Amino acid sequence: MSFAAQTKKELTLIQEDACCQQAELEAIVGLIGRLSTSDNRRLLEIETENVATARRIYTQLRELFDIHPEVFVRKKMRLKKNNVYAVRVPLHAFGPLVGLGWLDEDGRTIAVVPSRKRKSCCRRAFLRGAFLASGSVNDPGSTSYHLEITATNAEWARKIQSLMNEYGLHAKVIARKRGYVVYLKEGEKIVEFLSLIGAHQALLKFEDVRILKGMRNQVNRLVNCETANMNKTISAAVRQLEVIQFIDDHMGLSNLPDKLREVAEIRRKYPEVNLQELCDRMSHKVSKSGLNHRFRKLEEIADKLRKSM
Repeated sequence: MSFAAQTKKELTLIQEDACCQQAELEAIVGLIGRLSTSDNRRLLEIETENVATARRIYTQLRELFDIHPEVFVRKKMRLKKNNVYAVRVPLHAFGPLVGLGWLDEDGRTIAVVPSRKRKSCCRRAFLRGAFLASGSVNDPGSTSYHLEITATNAEWARKIQSLMNEYGLHAKVIARKRGYVVYLKEGEKIVEFLSLIGAHQALLKFEDVRILKGMRNQVNRLVNCETANMNKTISAAVRQLEVIQFIDDHMGLSNLPDKLREVAEIRRKYPEVNLQELCDRMSHKVSKSGLNHRFRKLEEIADKLRKSM
């Protein structure tokens, strides 16, 4: 089961007051509800690929309005061929919902008014319903963080975005071929949204993976940095040893000034250590910059010898 499916399953287990159930259903009906006709009956049909969400819709309609919806299952013919669950309610049984603003008076148009609830718990329930209806979230272990809620029209997308941003989530909207997408890209904001809609187990898993990934990235950066420093140290030591060998072959180290001869001999003795460790092994105190200066002097001597050959 994907992380998004696990999150939705957790959300469907939340117990709510009637007002919050209505707010949640408002979002679901508004985002994925449609009017259809079957056997000369006019229906409100809500389709979802998530079985837990379908069960939630069915249960809430029964508990809130004493409606007994019909449930149908079909298999998609394209791509993964997942099951699609359709919860259908005949419009003659949906009369009470006209008063709630879920249908126009003529019963021909879905007219849910998003986020009309003013209570904080109902606003959170509305966002929970929006995510259950058409939301998705990347697995926290993937290369990037991404949470989105799709909407069929710009008005719904803007209202969901506005409601999310009331909580400082900095949600953005982008148009796609089949509608609009309200999305979050920051890991911290996704965590805040999961907390907001009550997906606490998903939040903990998301945070665990995010922290582990952050630590792994930090370790990788440190290892890469250490490796780069080691390669730099090795390259410098190899170059210094080549210079020292050239001088020894063509003029002898005994002819060098005492300070330069000491540096050459100690580098030969400890070919693998870095400059700081080399400084610590000198018979008298020498700074890294001072040691570097002496190696540059040796390179100058080697260059002069090459030119004179």
